[in-house]
Amino acid sequence: MKLHELKPTPGSRHERNRVGRGMATGNGKTSGRGHKGQKARSGGGVRPGFEGGQNPLYRRLPKRGFNNPTRKEYAVVSLDTLNRFEAGTEVTPELLIETGVVSSAKDGIKVLANGKLETKLTVKANKFSGAAKEAIEAAGGSVEVI
Repeated sequence: MKLHELKPTPGSRHERNRVGRGMATGNGKTSGRGHKGQKARSGGGVRPGFEGGQNPLYRRLPKRGFNNPTRKEYAVVSLDTLNRFEAGTEVTPELLIETGVVSSAKDGIKVLANGKLETKLTVKANKFSGAAKEAIEAAGGSVEVI
């Protein structure tokens, strides 16, 4: 194969359809919009969710619960995932993101007591469960709330 033999994949490139450019194009006169009616007009059409005056789906379905706009969503870290760090390491949110333990610390990091911690660590996070705090201190480490 040579550079001058390269061709795009068939069907990957096609010319733009220019409507209203004569009868021979197949899209002249009404430009593919049919005859009259709301959808034939410029700016015509209905808004999203409109069902012709029938009560729309978003109004037919019941609304439930409460969506708290100020809810904080913490990235959760289990104790057993902290075993990957060497003893004496200072575990910070930055380190957890860097090592890929959490993808992003949305509103902060919360440490939960899932699993068993075997290494002595200094853990810095926004929140700790009571059991996690006890487990870290029992392993000889320390806890610091940011």
